[in-house]
Amino acid sequence: MEAIQIKGIKKSFGETKAVDGVDLTVESGEIFSLLGPNGAGKSTTISMICGLLTPDEGDAAIDGHSIRKETVAAQKVLGVVPQDIALYQDLSARQNLMFWGRMVGLKDGLLKQRVDEVLALIELTDRQHDECGKYSGGMKRRLNIGVALLHQPRVLILDEPTVGIDPQSRRKILDSVTLLRDQGTTILYTTHYMEEAQELSDRIAIMDEGKIIACGTQSELVQLVGEQDHIRLIVDRVDEQYMQQIRKKVNGSVITTDHEHTIEVVGPNANAILPGLISLSLEGDVKISSVEIQEANLEMVFLHLTGKALRDE
Repeated sequence: MEAIQIKGIKKSFGETKAVDGVDLTVESGEIFSLLGPNGAGKSTTISMICGLLTPDEGDAAIDGHSIRKETVAAQKVLGVVPQDIALYQDLSARQNLMFWGRMVGLKDGLLKQRVDEVLALIELTDRQHDECGKYSGGMKRRLNIGVALLHQPRVLILDEPTVGIDPQSRRKILDSVTLLRDQGTTILYTTHYMEEAQELSDRIAIMDEGKIIACGTQSELVQLVGEQDHIRLIVDRVDEQYMQQIRKKVNGSVITTDHEHTIEVVGPNANAILPGLISLSLEGDVKISSVEIQEANLEMVFLHLTGKALRDE
């Protein structure tokens, strides 16, 4: 069954096409990741699905309810965790949850029960009476997720939920996302962290410049680059003449640079390509500090499809 169905949604801001005709289907009970660089259109897409922005064209349905025609019905089955923290800093975790629980219609015993359950899930029971403003960034992120879970939504949208937090908090959030999926919640997860998409997702859509450029399981996406290798060189400098020479040397491969220190190459045979790269570097007096060869993965797919590395964005 389709938990989320998006058909041809578009959104422009002036001359900028933020979302340019997105079609997506998220099946019930799966973690579906929307992967792309900052500015790809992920958050604008999420805002339209949630009913916060009206699409210029197209529509989306949550659990069968149109966001245009049945906005309230769609929102009732939806939990949303925005990028920005949406909490009252001078209230405790428990007070925040009690307030937001009442806002979604929970009352009396059921409200108290759900607050207790959510506090346990986000591992903040011991700190529930502390003022939220004194929490770490990771604790605030977890509480932000807890607010979205109070009414037990069938569909949960998490928009970049691990941005700017410590590794331990990130680990707890990722584990919670998996647990929620195992309990039957459908999750749409946006991220620009490749490793998160690889770990969590049942399926992944890659988004760039407002469009979906690929969609499928991780193995299906990796097949797009076939039997190719990914070579990464860390060098002391990169200039245009050096890059032009490399493009001629590895004709037909995808090449990109990360600022002034990384060269990325996708090609069919790393053993054949690498000696030429090393030779050119020696001739150009470019020092290589690191060489890495990887088998096909999501990062390589993004590089292959866009000609740039995701992390550069």
